[in-house]
Amino acid sequence: MATVTFDNASRIYPGQERPAVDSLNIEIGDGEFLVFVGPSGCGKSTSLRMLAGLEEIDAGRILIGDRDVTDVPPKDRDIAMVFQNYALYPHMTVADNMGFALKIAGVNKAEIRKRVEDAAAILDLTEYLDRKPKALSGGQRQRVAMGRAIVRSPQVFLMDEPLSNLDAKLRVSTRTQIASLQRRLGVTTVYVTHDQTEAMTMGDRVAVLNAGVLQQIDSPRRMYDHPNNVFVAGFIGSPAMNLIEQTLTDQGVQFGGTVLPVDRATLSGTDQNSVTVGVRPEDLELAGEGEGLPVEVDVVEELGADAYIYGRLAGSADTAKPFIARVDGRRPPQKGETVHLRPKQGHLHLFDVANGQRLGD
Repeated sequence: MATVTFDNASRIYPGQERPAVDSLNIEIGDGEFLVFVGPSGCGKSTSLRMLAGLEEIDAGRILIGDRDVTDVPPKDRDIAMVFQNYALYPHMTVADNMGFALKIAGVNKAEIRKRVEDAAAILDLTEYLDRKPKALSGGQRQRVAMGRAIVRSPQVFLMDEPLSNLDAKLRVSTRTQIASLQRRLGVTTVYVTHDQTEAMTMGDRVAVLNAGVLQQIDSPRRMYDHPNNVFVAGFIGSPAMNLIEQTLTDQGVQFGGTVLPVDRATLSGTDQNSVTVGVRPEDLELAGEGEGLPVEVDVVEELGADAYIYGRLAGSADTAKPFIARVDGRRPPQKGETVHLRPKQGHLHLFDVANGQRLGD
């Protein structure tokens, strides 16, 4: 086990002007579970491959523990990688797949068998050790890939979207197993996903990337409650945070028919007459007519105890970006109805219109 450090690490692909990963600075603690998340092409898989030694580093360096591994071949970095497509040998049994790397490394057969059996017991694979991969389900194959990594006892686990080939229900149960397994083993783990729900439920910390630049690294709770900028605010959370531009007055922020009091002293850094206001769907409440924002309901998504309404600001024909609110599932508004919504006290997020950065605390 070891710490991992990205020290101003950058990667620029040949023929490209913009870096795929731009001056990445992250310190990952010993035994920590860190998740890289972001949209396609944001640099998260490239960052992982740089750590694995599968991508060159054009500037900066990467350390595992106190050892600079920037120019060290992948096989000598003491890492184990779990891929999206499992990468199992179809002609080998589960036991042979799990122990293959040890066999190549010259470990004796008795030691290999012991490590494989120990890993199989942890992963509930003992009864499948003599089967071939084709006789396993997708979830079982992914556990075999995990077992292959575990038997090597590496300093760092690297996981590149390992659940993306599984169906939705299996993905939920498997992510719980992976997180629980990582806690038991205590191995430093770097995990890549495009699914922000996966990131929030699995990671000790989450690193959000966009266009190769680190936007925020924080605990899931802190990131949800205090996003650094508009991108993080809109990316983290399901359904996404509502973001609209509103007028800034001496009394506060104009929110439809309501003025929400804001301490202007906390908004240092902006002299504009408007701000981007962010409110999460669960932080909105129904208000009386003339209060808050009027929203015309287009869709009601009933989930039992709760319901989500998807609408648009009354009088606006723009439906590309709906306004979303969580309401009582037993008494939801009807489609076509106009409701008035306002934020609950203390649940307002303000961002600079020009640069998207968070204002206030």
